[in-house]
Amino acid sequence: MKTIQLTAFGGLRAHAFALALGVIAVAARADRTPEVPAGLQVPEGNKVEFHAYAVGVQIYQWNGTAWVFVAPEAVLFADAGAHGEVAIHYAGPTWESNSGSKVVGARVAGATVDPTAIPWLLLQAKTAEGPGIFARTTYIQRVNTAGGIAPATAGSSVGQQARVPYTAEYYFYRAQD
Repeated sequence: MKTIQLTAFGGLRAHAFALALGVIAVAARADRTPEVPAGLQVPEGNKVEFHAYAVGVQIYQWNGTAWVFVAPEAVLFADAGAHGEVAIHYAGPTWESNSGSKVVGARVAGATVDPTAIPWLLLQAKTAEGPGIFARTTYIQRVNTAGGIAPATAGSSVGQQARVPYTAEYYFYRAQD
């Protein structure tokens, strides 16, 4: 399993936790699905199997004229207080659990709910493998985002990277049996 250390983010934990405190939670329905814009709803026949809270960074690179998204780098926790590390999130986009399962998603749709934060997303699983929480995942939703948007100011040199702190909630779905 790939390892991501929050301490390598240079004080990210405190900054991201502060961002998390500023996030207004979206009401979840009795079936555990979050309230989302219509275009981000998961198709019928799928149900929430796992819900996690991410603390990490969105990595951007300056190409001389704009900041270009490179990859996410985050740790997923069992609760909003950053307790119980359960998985990591990295390029692909990929989520890899401590229990050995892995899911790679492909973006289906996005919605900007807060202009100061990265979009909420609906992703479909391209691959899901291994035993554990991500086995048989069909869809992923990223909601309740805070931070993570590309810098507003130009970079100083081509290739310069910016690591922008963000928090989000991820909902992982499986097809109903």
